[in-house]
Amino acid sequence: MSYTSSRRGLFLVLEGLDGSGKTSIANILISRLGELGYRATYTYEPYDSSIVRAVKGEYSSARDAYVDALAYALDRLIHWKTVIEPALREGAVVVCDRYFYSSVAYQTASGAPYEWVLEVNRFAPRPDLAIYLDVEPSLGLARKKGAPSRFPEYERVDFLSRVREVYLRMVREGLLVVVDSSRGLEEVFRDVWGLVRPLLDRLTS
Repeated sequence: MSYTSSRRGLFLVLEGLDGSGKTSIANILISRLGELGYRATYTYEPYDSSIVRAVKGEYSSARDAYVDALAYALDRLIHWKTVIEPALREGAVVVCDRYFYSSVAYQTASGAPYEWVLEVNRFAPRPDLAIYLDVEPSLGLARKKGAPSRFPEYERVDFLSRVREVYLRMVREGLLVVVDSSRGLEEVFRDVWGLVRPLLDRLTS
């Protein structure tokens, strides 16, 4: 089953480990788009609907890779129907900080089968562009040192190394476009903008 839409906007996704610069790049991207006169909307996942809060709270004892994958998929569907799709229908450029690729990477690294997590998320409409900001886990953790995290249980080099391998598999399979995020923010944004800029013509054609 797959959801489709007659969207008129542009749907962009940024993926990567914590410390890869996703949120910083997203904020710069939103600012640049606004300067150029585009309506731009920032959003993120997990969307933190009541489903995610319940799994992390009331049902935390039942959490595993399978429960998380299903909970985040439902959260994602709610996010799509209530935030992303309405903005796209209004012609906005939606910049999403994480999407189903995060579920594939993190839940596969946690023990769920790669193909199963992809199937669970088959309903999720594909973005116009999905960029993976690649950084070594040790560098990402060093950048994030002392900063609050929504998921501190994931902050281990061994685990994040497995997550990175799944992301790189998605790059090899053509699901993501990779950008080296070990460099300075300006260089990384230059490459991201180089991928985004040609797509903006779709909004005026």
